[in-house]
Amino acid sequence: MAMADAGGQDGGTAAAPHEGPGAQNGQSAPDAPPLLEVQDITRRFGDILANDSVSLTLRRGEIHALLGENGAGKSTLVKIIYGVLRPDSGRILIEGRPVRIASPAEARALGIGMVFQHFSLFEPLSVAENIALALPQGTADAALKERIATISETYGLPLDPDAIIADLSVGERQRVEIVRALLSDPRILILDEPTSVLTPQEARQLFATLKTLAAEGRGILYISHRLEEVREICDAATVLRHGRVVAEVADPRRETAASLARLMVGEDIHAVKAAPPPEEPGPPLLHVRDLTLPADGPFGVALYGVSLDVRAGEVVAIAGVAGNGQRELFRALSGERLAQGHGVIHIEGRDVSLCGINARRRAGAAFVPEERLGHACVPEMSLTDNVVLTRHAASEKTQERLVRHGLINMDAARRICARIIGEHDVRGAAPEKPARALSGGNLQKFIMGRELDRQPRVFVVNQPTWGVDAGAAAIIRQRLVDLARAGAAVLVISQDLDEIFEIADRIAVISRGELSPARPAAELDREAIGLLMAGAHEKRHGRADNGTHAAEARP
Repeated sequence: MAMADAGGQDGGTAAAPHEGPGAQNGQSAPDAPPLLEVQDITRRFGDILANDSVSLTLRRGEIHALLGENGAGKSTLVKIIYGVLRPDSGRILIEGRPVRIASPAEARALGIGMVFQHFSLFEPLSVAENIALALPQGTADAALKERIATISETYGLPLDPDAIIADLSVGERQRVEIVRALLSDPRILILDEPTSVLTPQEARQLFATLKTLAAEGRGILYISHRLEEVREICDAATVLRHGRVVAEVADPRRETAASLARLMVGEDIHAVKAAPPPEEPGPPLLHVRDLTLPADGPFGVALYGVSLDVRAGEVVAIAGVAGNGQRELFRALSGERLAQGHGVIHIEGRDVSLCGINARRRAGAAFVPEERLGHACVPEMSLTDNVVLTRHAASEKTQERLVRHGLINMDAARRICARIIGEHDVRGAAPEKPARALSGGNLQKFIMGRELDRQPRVFVVNQPTWGVDAGAAAIIRQRLVDLARAGAAVLVISQDLDEIFEIADRIAVISRGELSPARPAAELDREAIGLLMAGAHEKRHGRADNGTHAAEARP
């Protein structure tokens, strides 16, 4: 592959074109310079100091974790290393040579590859066509397909170069991203939350692949909020807090998940304290039977025969790999898409199958979708106005009713908004501030607080702690459990198995639009849930012998 020149920074020069990692396998020689050195990197965005003199060392053959809360500066740092952003000061060295990285193309030419958390794939195109788009003057010819097949086999990442992206599972799509990065033969590979969309079995396969890559002498910079997996596979860790390095961990295996979290947050993270569920289950407050809906678009997921009861006093969690019908199920439960005779949905005994979202709110339900901006709130509107949007039609206590005779009580709306901000520690917020002005984590806290403040009888939430730091996530999870123990029915859709096991009384798994029966959490482990994620419960689709989906089985 042709390699672009990259001019030096601070008088340095671009690193020389590298030999494949096979040329120098294993750990660095004792006197060899580190594979990557980040020295005193500083980057500002207006008044915000995102990186404050950050330094980091990545050695050959090392899997190095980059840890920190949301907003700690991790994304800014890796974007600088990958050439997406330019630092205000500081320098980057590759094998002892200062380099200037002005673009991702220059980063790749210097031997740096990155796999982002959110995929950048074109669904109508094939695996080979998507990979070719990232290569200079690349075409999906026979030679490229052969290279894809070779890398796939070498690193245990099975892929069919001719498969259409839309027909692949999320785990298979991640393989495409990794293989695409490996085709440039990187010495340094950056992975951002790589297991957030994987089943436990797929995560173990990824860990094996990463260990193979490290054994070849590559360096891997690994971003994850899952601290147990950091302890399992990482050789070192750098911890950021508020844009500064606050700790360098020589061996994460000697730490506990709690001690790593303490370094990230600066204080102990309190575990969720859940009173046991009622011995005598309450009545079903959310009742779903035989919900069957066709896909709502060419790349949507059909729902097939979904049945579920959530009783008063319990938290039921739905696990699953992203893209298996979670969005479609949420839309059906919230009233954004009506059942239209394809099943029934009851809220507190009332048939709401053909009722919209406002009618379901009036029936005592509250809903929090996965997408914060544009779905859960209107970015340009104030936080107070966003409170009005979801509460104007809901049944409220007399003193807090927001609409009377068609007029909005803005004073009451502002009082509610201020209460939500205070009780949920929404930082940087004010009632008149636009929603878009908040960070992702603080906006999530506001949206969750807005709905929890109503004390709904039925609460359905998709990814409740997505993008929220560890301390705030613990608070949100505690409030979900407390809401249930106060007599509500709480349904949580989540990709985070740690979260699910922490709060759920019963667990179901969704796979390609089919929902498994909900079972007590105590009866399940990660292995069992992983098998269900791979489709062990499916009735409608064919499966391969190893439990993975057959290629032709997409709805």
